[in-house]
Amino acid sequence: VTLIERGALGGTCTNDGCVPTRVLAKAARLARDARQFERYGLTPAAPEVDFRRLLDRAHEVVYAVHEKKQLLSHLEAAGIAVVAERGAASFVDAHTVQLEDGAQLRADRFVLCAGGHARRLAIPGGDLALTHSDIWTLQKLPKSVAIIGAAATGCQLASILNIFGAEVHLLDLAPQILPVEDASTANYVRAAFDRQGVRVVTGIEGVTAIEQRGKEQVLQYRVDGEACTLPVENVIQAVGWPGNAEALNVAAAGMETVRSYVAVNDHLQSSVPHIYAAGDITGRMMLVQSAGYEARIAAENAVLGNDQRYAHHVVPHGGFTDPEYGSVGLTERQAAAEHAIAVAEIAYADLDRAVIDERTEGMCKLIVARESGALLGAHVVGEQALEIVHM
Repeated sequence: VTLIERGALGGTCTNDGCVPTRVLAKAARLARDARQFERYGLTPAAPEVDFRRLLDRAHEVVYAVHEKKQLLSHLEAAGIAVVAERGAASFVDAHTVQLEDGAQLRADRFVLCAGGHARRLAIPGGDLALTHSDIWTLQKLPKSVAIIGAAATGCQLASILNIFGAEVHLLDLAPQILPVEDASTANYVRAAFDRQGVRVVTGIEGVTAIEQRGKEQVLQYRVDGEACTLPVENVIQAVGWPGNAEALNVAAAGMETVRSYVAVNDHLQSSVPHIYAAGDITGRMMLVQSAGYEARIAAENAVLGNDQRYAHHVVPHGGFTDPEYGSVGLTERQAAAEHAIAVAEIAYADLDRAVIDERTEGMCKLIVARESGALLGAHVVGEQALEIVHM
C-alpha cells in the first residue's frame, strides 16, 4: 500500500476544518460565559479578543493534534509507503498517477480520498472574498463581515464572529438558514441570531458582484427584485464544497463524474472497476465520521471484493453555533412524507439544569413512526446539543 498526500496528513478536518474551528468556538464560548460572572457573584470581567493570538492558538492545537495522532509513524510502522507533501497527484491512465515533480506510480487498485474544496462564486470580484480556509491568515478581527451562505459553515462563522464583537451579516438564497436541517432547528437558531444581533437575510435572489472601495468591500446582491449594496470590511463565501475530481484528472482514467464528484455505486466502486472512492469526493455525506466509515468499506472492497455496502442511515451531525444544534435521522418533513408520525417537542426551559445554568434557549424534538414506535429523527438546539443528540 502506498498513501499519497499532496500536503500535510490529516485532511481538511485536522488542518483547517473542525479542529481549528472548534478552537474559535471554544474561545467564543469562554467569552460568552464571562458575561454571566456578575450574576453568579463573580468579579465581572469583559474579555477582549486578541484575534491574532487566538489564531496562533488554533495553529498550536492543530500541531498538538498531529503530535498526538503520530500519523506518519503509525502508517510507516504498518508497512505503508507514505508519499506526502509532494504536491497534487493526477491520473495519467487508469493504472498510473503522476506527481507534480514528474514521478509516476502504478497500482492495481486505487482508493480516492481526495476530498473537496471551498466553492468560489463566479461573479465580478469573487476572488476578493475569503473562504473558511482564509480565516487563519487574518491579522485582526474584522469590524464587519458579510457571510454568503447560511449552511453549517456560514452559521458557525457568523455565531463565533458575532460573539467576538464583529458586525455580522448572513445571507442565503434559501428561505431558511441551515437549509438541510429540520425547520424547528433552523427557526430556533435564526431566532437566537436575531436576538444576538446577527443580521440575517434569507431568500436573496443572488449575489451579483463584490467591489473593493478603499478599505471596504461592497457586496452587491438582489432581494425581492431590488438591487442592494452592503459595505463591510470582509466578505466570506461559504457556498458549497465541490469535490476534487477535476484536480485528479479522473477523466484520464475513464471515470464517470457527477458535477465535480466521482460517481460510485453502493460498494463505493467507480465506473472503472479497480478504482474506489470515499469521503467528500463522492459528494454523498460530507462529514468526517462518514468519510472514515466509507474509507473502511472502500478499502475492504478494493482488496477483498465487493462484500460491503455503503448505507448512511444514522449519522449524527451538528454545529458549534450559539446555541449549538445537533440532528440525527429524518426531519419532520422527510418523515411525514414516508410515515404516519408523532412529534414531541420539549423546551430547554423545562429542564432544571437549563434554569440553573441560565441556558434556557432551545428544544429537543423527537419524531417517531406511529405504527411501530420507531425513532425516525431527533433534533436538539441548546447547550451541549452535540452531546445530547447522541443519547
